[in-house]
Amino acid sequence: MPDRPGPGFRPRVGPPSRRARVLLLTAAVLAALIVLFVLFAGLWTDWLWFKSVGYSSVFGTQLSAKIGLFAVFGLVMAVVVGVNLWLAYRLRPPLSAMSVEQQSLDRYRMGVAPHKRWLLVAISLLIGLVAGAAAAGQWRTWLLWTNQTPFGEKDSQFHLDVAFYAFSLPWYEFLLGFAFSAVIVSLLAAVLVHYLYGGLRLQGPGRRASAGAQGHLAVLLGAFVLLKAVAYWLDRYALAVKSGAYKGVDGWTGLRYVDANAYLPAKTILFFVAIICALLFFLTPIRRTWAPALIGFGLMALSAVLIGGLYPAIVQQFQVKPNEQAKETPYIQKNIDATRQAYGIADSRTQQYTPKDSTTAEALKQDAQTISDIRLLDPNVVSPAFQQLEQQRSYYAFPKTLNVDRYGTGTAAQDTVIGVRELDLNGVQQRNWINDHFKYTHGYGVVAAKGNQVNSQGQPVFTESGLPATGALGDYQQRVYYGEKSTQYSIVGGSNSEIDYTTDTGADQTYKYTGDSGVSLDNPLTRAAYAVKFAEPKILYSGAIADGAKVIYDRTPKERVEKVAPWLSIDADPYPVVENGRLVWVLDGYTTSDGYPFSSKTTLGDATKDSLTDQRGRTLTAANEVNYIRNSVKATVDAYTGEVTLYQWDDADPVLRTWMKAFPGTIEPRSAIPGTLLPHLRYPQDMFKVQRDLLAMYHMTDANAFFNGTDIWQVPQDPTTGTGDVQPPYYLTVRMPDAAAASFSLTTSFVPSKRDNLAAFMAVGADPGPDYGKIRVLKVPGDTGTLGPNLAQAKFNSDPEVARQLNILKNGSGSDVEYGNLLTLPVGGGLLNVEPVYVRGNSAKYPVLQKVLAVYGKDNVAFENTLEDALKKVFGAATSGAPATPNAPGTTSPGTTAPGTTTPPATGSRTGANPALDKALQDAQKAFTDGQDALKSGDWTRYGQDQKALQDALSAAAAAQQQGGGGAPAPSSSPTASP
Repeated sequence: MPDRPGPGFRPRVGPPSRRARVLLLTAAVLAALIVLFVLFAGLWTDWLWFKSVGYSSVFGTQLSAKIGLFAVFGLVMAVVVGVNLWLAYRLRPPLSAMSVEQQSLDRYRMGVAPHKRWLLVAISLLIGLVAGAAAAGQWRTWLLWTNQTPFGEKDSQFHLDVAFYAFSLPWYEFLLGFAFSAVIVSLLAAVLVHYLYGGLRLQGPGRRASAGAQGHLAVLLGAFVLLKAVAYWLDRYALAVKSGAYKGVDGWTGLRYVDANAYLPAKTILFFVAIICALLFFLTPIRRTWAPALIGFGLMALSAVLIGGLYPAIVQQFQVKPNEQAKETPYIQKNIDATRQAYGIADSRTQQYTPKDSTTAEALKQDAQTISDIRLLDPNVVSPAFQQLEQQRSYYAFPKTLNVDRYGTGTAAQDTVIGVRELDLNGVQQRNWINDHFKYTHGYGVVAAKGNQVNSQGQPVFTESGLPATGALGDYQQRVYYGEKSTQYSIVGGSNSEIDYTTDTGADQTYKYTGDSGVSLDNPLTRAAYAVKFAEPKILYSGAIADGAKVIYDRTPKERVEKVAPWLSIDADPYPVVENGRLVWVLDGYTTSDGYPFSSKTTLGDATKDSLTDQRGRTLTAANEVNYIRNSVKATVDAYTGEVTLYQWDDADPVLRTWMKAFPGTIEPRSAIPGTLLPHLRYPQDMFKVQRDLLAMYHMTDANAFFNGTDIWQVPQDPTTGTGDVQPPYYLTVRMPDAAAASFSLTTSFVPSKRDNLAAFMAVGADPGPDYGKIRVLKVPGDTGTLGPNLAQAKFNSDPEVARQLNILKNGSGSDVEYGNLLTLPVGGGLLNVEPVYVRGNSAKYPVLQKVLAVYGKDNVAFENTLEDALKKVFGAATSGAPATPNAPGTTSPGTTAPGTTTPPATGSRTGANPALDKALQDAQKAFTDGQDALKSGDWTRYGQDQKALQDALSAAAAAQQQGGGGAPAPSSSPTASP
């Protein structure tokens, strides 16, 4: 058994030895130094990062705003609380006047007495630090207030510029909240000190408070009530941005009848009542009695209940409810107008569209381009095909959802599905620190395929492929150091040889990074800071980091743009563009506000969620509510250098102009956008999804219709996924019925609330140009029974022939069937639904396109091997030129022209007088002939391309004639002219 101390043993009690004190002090100093260095490392590495990307001014502006707010408001709070603590101590009564209850606190007073000065300073500073930290988080509110730009629009109730609600009111509310906090904390601290030193007592006869305590607390209570008066006054304006559920809109914002006629006058009355009550409190030290102030405070509380609560309830019950529609429609109209303006949907144009169940060759003429550009390649399905066919090496990967862009000009322009071959460290066979951060550092090249074609095996038709990639995109820097999968830091440069790619012979092709990005690690202090930042001590001492080495991090395009522009909300789907010899990521940035009066609020996370959210990621947190949004910035991130460039896209946006004043020099003008990049810019999906979410209700511009809810729409569920989430919008080349030609657009469908027939088709111009951002809505009459996406899918599944062939595909070979995107297109006066069907065999690693489903109208269903065959079947006689006498599909009748044909002009007799004109006319004749041949063979893709060539040739002929002043007659675009 262990020895035990004898009965006379006493443990040593007393202060620690000198050695122990030295050790404790040393440990405390070391701990403080470690904490300080960690804080320094974070600040220092952030500064180096911003400096490396050329946005050090953003870091400086943020830091100065945060430090300034922290210092000012922290100091104000500390001074206010400290002065009140000191004042409460100075106003203490003499000890002789203390009651028995107060004398029992002597031991506490004696314990505080030796340290009272330090306690005063410490408590004040601690409260000041907390307040300062809270104020520093308001740097955005401060910058918006100090740099605000007028909207040039006034609200319909108070007739103030919208900037007051968006920029000024939030700052005033913060100041009011801070003042309330200062008064409440001071009041609680004063009460505690007064009680401790005898100024207040809870028991015994006589006065409960000394004269000093009474006066001090009365002034603080008066300040509190005075602030409440200010709050009542600001609440009047806050009614214009107050939100709540109404008429099926969860974020309904703005005044209603009861607000304007009950709450608004009640707030005004309560403001004056609070002013009087505050004056009574301020008079308390003079009158030496609480009675008037307490009576006034009670009356104010009673007024708040009666005037601010009961009276509005009476107005609602006895004035509004008996005639709610008449009372509310003026305020509903204000909400409709403001909401449509705030979300950029005020100029959306709605037209009636009654789809036909059949069409004619004449009706199809103008839709040849739409038909030829129907996208068969679903970017959400074909990623495994890209992965299997073009991954090339196990350490490369493609995103789950590919992107759709346009490449080529004139007749060669076409929708293209494109993906970046990015680095995937999960495919590296030997994972270690050197391989992860020094050797495998970048992806390589892009892979692109035609959107409207597949080969004979159902695989994509690649226009850019291979490793290194070659094809239609030309020469460009293919190394991808910055991408959506680049989530780890890498150390590059110096003598470090990275693995570029592995050749077919198994040899590693190496490369040394020469880009300008990254932070140099030559400074030992910097290396120590990054060792702390990444929690990796090897950065401090590893010999693999040679002179000239740099660390690159924060490499995903979204986080880079969010960091240099923290005031922007960034679209969830960056997309790659190859232009001018480089690969860049393009991102859309949104400016938002929740202070647009009368505009209903929406939750961005919910509005942008669809069936592809899990694959793409959500744009913002689910709690981010806004009632104003603009796509004001286009941003690019160079995939090789990491360079971030912000371009001003919406020069009329007052929120953007405000931020540009706050961060001068960070945004390039719209004119600086490179000409090679401009054709690739497009209307953003997240903006479109927010707008369509609002248009489901706010397409109703009449307040009475809105009140009755007679025509509520909703975005249909995606019938191809079975997740229950809504259908995503699709980028398509489509011609709206009132447009002269097809254009690259972003499209969606609507169905009536709780029904599946089609209610409307919506498209927005997605190509930069005069039609960019123009929203067109085709409203379908409810009695037509037009198929919505789910009904179209049901029509496919219920068709006996389709069901039979699907069973063969599924059961005959044991394969899985995957449905591609269900596309809805206005074609030939009706609506065409097209859906590619992919088949994945048991042993196959990727799906291949095997069939195409199509339905035109309500009953024309086709399930064919190719799109051409499916269109022949659903269009029937319209694929010939004789509507009255059906001919074989793909042929034309004598004396008529093919659908969509624009015929060339008759050639004049002055051939040779204008060589350019002659060549243009020859090109036109050739394009026309080729188009007829393509139509006869049922090749809609080639037919559409020939029609584009014909249009270009006619335009060239017109230009040549004007410049040459002679030659053939002017080209004719008459569709009835003979070739």
